[in-house]
Amino acid sequence: MEVLLSSTLLVAFAEIGDKTMLLAIVLACRFRRPWPIVAGILAATIVNHALAAWAGAAIAGLLDGYWFRMAVALGFIAMAAWTLVPDSIDEEEAEPKSGYGAFLTTTIAFFFAEMGDKTQIATVALGAQYQAVALVAMGTTLGMMIANVPAVFLGDRITRVLPMAAIRIAAATIFAILGIWALLDLFG
Repeated sequence: MEVLLSSTLLVAFAEIGDKTMLLAIVLACRFRRPWPIVAGILAATIVNHALAAWAGAAIAGLLDGYWFRMAVALGFIAMAAWTLVPDSIDEEEAEPKSGYGAFLTTTIAFFFAEMGDKTQIATVALGAQYQAVALVAMGTTLGMMIANVPAVFLGDRITRVLPMAAIRIAAATIFAILGIWALLDLFG
């Protein structure tokens, strides 16, 4: 339960204000069909985060030891700093130029937008830390949905309601706590 809850909360907070959340808003404004967009986000996230959690667990299995655990702990602390930097979306990225429908456009756009994104890297780190691929993937996918579904249904109104700076600080704090916790576990 700890793995699922940690993964969900970490990614839900980290995703708020992220470029993929901004992409969800853009897609919602463009297509005005929320359910296919939500389904596309879910499909893309399941595949992307399952692969990321698997990669983290596989790497952890290969590199198990003091230095790898140190790298994971420091990675969480680095994610805390990265989370404090606001994301933006380029105008070129913002306007999907496909003739495909809302579902396929969203699935493809989200899958590629998540590549190397902080929530994907966090999923790799969580996979490495917990080595529970299914639970990490379920938790991070749930976290993505918690953050992005309201963005799809509320569109650009969400960016005026939520204090993004406070959300980024909360997410950075969660990453820092996980990093410090991993360091304490390493030295304790």
